[in-house]
Amino acid sequence: MANPFDLTGKVALVTGGNTGIGQGIALALADAGADIASVARRPSDETVGKVLAKGRRAISIQADLTSMEPIDRIVAEASAGLGPIDILVNNAGIIRRADAVDFTEADWDDVMAVNLKSVFFLSQAVVKAMIAGGRGGKIINTASMLSFQGGIRVPSYTASKSGVAGLTKLMANEWAKHGVNANAIAPGYFATDNTRALQDDPVRSKEILGRIPAGRWGDPADIGGAAVFLASAASDYVQGITLPVDGGWLAR
Repeated sequence: MANPFDLTGKVALVTGGNTGIGQGIALALADAGADIASVARRPSDETVGKVLAKGRRAISIQADLTSMEPIDRIVAEASAGLGPIDILVNNAGIIRRADAVDFTEADWDDVMAVNLKSVFFLSQAVVKAMIAGGRGGKIINTASMLSFQGGIRVPSYTASKSGVAGLTKLMANEWAKHGVNANAIAPGYFATDNTRALQDDPVRSKEILGRIPAGRWGDPADIGGAAVFLASAASDYVQGITLPVDGGWLAR
């Protein structure tokens, strides 16, 4: 029986692939056989080097996803460099923290642009190519614990990640007929740049760890198995889910 998790010959586009969870996903997909196009505001040299060391192809694409301007260029560069995109991982995200009564319009708009607007329009551009090529494919969105919960002091992040969960369902409803699977991963509390303020706050860090049955912050490598599953033929009949990878946070 063929390995349903084998991604050999597949091309994966990963946004925010230069560090943290995005890099962890990119490396896991490469381990499963995929070639990687990593999109980030800064060069993805480290990610590209690690993917190449695994014997896979890789390119770095620089783009600022606060603007829609680079959307078509991203798809064009990835396709020209590696071939048609089979897997899109919408992982890029930013967070701004302030009490809701003090939150600014700029912080609202910046977060929504990267975390939600770019997710839709990059997916739209990639899926148009998937449909035109008759290939189908996989869309994996990065949701959050705040797709399920309200959180505190992160109103635009909560709104954007709740939107990602809903948008994932919409994508599944419309694109399944074209052979496209759309699902999301909801990371729990991972040790990344986005959670640095929480990690460095001894009170909040203790509160968070006290609720996680696994008893530790997540490592970016912990997300890889879920990403490979949702990117592979093993998930061909899985549509519209948001899969928590949280060490048991939601179970507590």
